[in-house]
Amino acid sequence: MAEIARELVARLVELTLSVRRLQRRIEALMCELAPGLISLPGCAGLSAAKLVAETADVSRFRSSAAYAMHNGTAPIPVWSGNQERHRLNRAGNRQLNVALHRIAITQMRLGGPAADYIARRVTMGNTKTEAIRALRRQISDEVYRRLRQDHSQRSTASIAVAA
Repeated sequence: MAEIARELVARLVELTLSVRRLQRRIEALMCELAPGLISLPGCAGLSAAKLVAETADVSRFRSSAAYAMHNGTAPIPVWSGNQERHRLNRAGNRQLNVALHRIAITQMRLGGPAADYIARRVTMGNTKTEAIRALRRQISDEVYRRLRQDHSQRSTASIAVAA
């Protein structure tokens, strides 16, 4: 039993080192490919890699609203009597949505503008879930803007290198 436990611990150490190596490589690649995205508070290398990979080519989206529909953060209007609300869009790319959710939760935890935004929405009468949904949409718009900016900088740099 002790021998098996030692082998398992050694394998866990080996796998942990491998994961850390891969994570550093991914973060280095993201610093090259999407420096604007990495500078977004709450967005680390792995979340940036997920956003870049799942978005594929950001130029295929004509606007931030189209990107929001793709990632599932565009709100869906719901009416109940005379009350108009918005609910979570269950369509769209769930991998992008969960990456945006991770960024939103991290920004809330860090405090700052995101936490103030959530507090303001809750005092306006939204539930915390509705406020987080609205924050995710704002983050989606910011991610779209930064992805477009990084894409145009890469395109400009590749044209300059070719010339």
